[in-house]
Amino acid sequence: MPATNRTNRPTQPRPATRTVACPTCGGPSIYDSSNAWRPFCSQRCRQIDLGAWAHEDFRLPGENPPTAVPGQGDA
Repeated sequence: MPATNRTNRPTQPRPATRTVACPTCGGPSIYDSSNAWRPFCSQRCRQIDLGAWAHEDFRLPGENPPTAVPGQGDA
């Protein structure tokens, strides 16, 4: 028999806690609102990722922009 609340309606089962790999260290991380650092496993891993982002370690490779555009400003 399913559990019921005060109104005698069946209660919804709580979904299983999802565990994902921490993007920084690869360790298990609880992906739930109870984890203040999600998707990271700890504040340390979150700060490491922020530092890498600020250092532009995640930038995409691309061509350097031209230094001058022909026909613009040179008369």
